[in-house]
Amino acid sequence: QALGEECLEEKVSVLLGPGANIKRSPLCGRNFEYFSEDPYLAGKIGTAFVKGVQSAGVSACPKHFACNNQETNRGGLDEAISARALEEIYFPGFRACVQEGRVKTVMSAYNSINGVPCTENKWLLTEKLREEWGFDGVVVSDWGAVYHPGKALAAGNDLAMPGPLPWEPVAEAICSGELQESELNLAAARILKLIEWIDGHFSTASDIEVQKLREETDRVAYQAA
Repeated sequence: QALGEECLEEKVSVLLGPGANIKRSPLCGRNFEYFSEDPYLAGKIGTAFVKGVQSAGVSACPKHFACNNQETNRGGLDEAISARALEEIYFPGFRACVQEGRVKTVMSAYNSINGVPCTENKWLLTEKLREEWGFDGVVVSDWGAVYHPGKALAAGNDLAMPGPLPWEPVAEAICSGELQESELNLAAARILKLIEWIDGHFSTASDIEVQKLREETDRVAYQAA
């Protein structure tokens, strides 16, 4: 909740966290950001993080969906993982953030899973995340993780970051039939729904409130440490 309130002070409407990936190696440069090597524990802490941040009217954004468990060669990595390992180890933290935390955004990863880039993986972003888990929010790509805009939109990756990006590849994808206009409209509708939710909650603190906020969030940070 303190993180969400600090986001309001800084006029940040989406906080790019929690890191819901699994700790698989002590050499991973993002371990400070991930919660655990245990999927159940990662899900419990991740869900609490999401609920706290979103209680302030700021969207949380669990990342990096999915299996982005190392820093080295993230963009070119193809994770060969069995269905059972995905369901038992790599997915539970994200599933908990979606089903228990009701998170508004999820960040798609750089890597591929079993040969398909996460940002272009319809099974991952549409069939698993939306249809099976019930996610109704916005999928945001990691920065520069959209390699083919048309394929990404068709798979369910709503927003390519960082923006703004050229629109021509999207238009070409529609003309070629790679992307349906209805799929583009669906992505736009999801983003507008997120903006509407943020507008309904977002506020700006006064100078007096900011001073009190900083004292309180400093105390919370110290207490957590």
